[in-house]
Amino acid sequence: MKAIQLSEPGGVEVLQLVDLPVPGIKADEVLVQVKALSINHVDVKSRNGKGVFGRLKDQLPLILGWDISGIVTDVGQHVKNFKKGDAVLGMVNFPGHGKAYAEYVAVPASQLALKPGNISFEEAAAATLAALTAWQALVTNAKIKKGDKVLIHAASGGVGHFAVQLAKHLSAYVVGTSSAKNKDFVLSLGADEHIDYKNQKFEESTSNLDFVLDAIGGEYIDRSLEVIKPGGTIISIPSGLNESVTEKAKEKGVNGYFILVQSNGEDMKNIAQLLESGAIKANVSEIFPFEQMAKAHTSVESGRTVGKVVVVHHSFGE
Repeated sequence: MKAIQLSEPGGVEVLQLVDLPVPGIKADEVLVQVKALSINHVDVKSRNGKGVFGRLKDQLPLILGWDISGIVTDVGQHVKNFKKGDAVLGMVNFPGHGKAYAEYVAVPASQLALKPGNISFEEAAAATLAALTAWQALVTNAKIKKGDKVLIHAASGGVGHFAVQLAKHLSAYVVGTSSAKNKDFVLSLGADEHIDYKNQKFEESTSNLDFVLDAIGGEYIDRSLEVIKPGGTIISIPSGLNESVTEKAKEKGVNGYFILVQSNGEDMKNIAQLLESGAIKANVSEIFPFEQMAKAHTSVESGRTVGKVVVVHHSFGE
């Protein structure tokens, strides 16, 4: 099978197309023929030696990638909930070695959900790590409820565009920040207010917030703490961030923490149901063939992508 691996961290030139054997599966795993996969900022950071590279460097050469959709082609003896031919989606072994940049991936069955029939493989792959991050921040941790006033930073990005839709689904009042050119997109997701972060100081435009989702870090944490009401919550998600958000928040009487998304099949099933009902939708802005992984990385690395960047295998759709 074709796979893309790296033997050392660096620029896009370290992403090498190789031929490898199809992986074997354990009793609790399924083998998935990957139709589409999505690229996240953590992929780019890890390729550069940051992100989760430190956790994985002892396993070099690495096959990056975690977000997949595809078809089950083999099933471990202990797996009861999937069968050959099932279309599935999921985030594989994050924050461990996902090995998703490949034509076939061995995946613990507990990390997958059935792909809704009304969405494409590209949309399914896009709605994994980013959507799970939004779910685990807003539902699992912050427990957003009806009437909460929430601020989503980078609302047009991968995590952000899911977070806006999810917060609206939970009947919150949503303020989203992005550049002016993405204002219409953010409002189309259901945001009640848009703030152009380049020309407006968000701390002068909004206040008395119950919750802030911060995908940027640094000064954004300090500035966000100014607009959260006592007892409110800030969750920060940039990978590699230190835990200072907790101490800073405590001084303001605010709950603050950093979360790292975890693979979770039950959460994935909840997201699949929201995709099927149309409550949330993945915005796929660019699609690259597998052999152009370097271009996909360059696009994500630009920091200007709207929604998600997806990579597909050539055999897809034949």
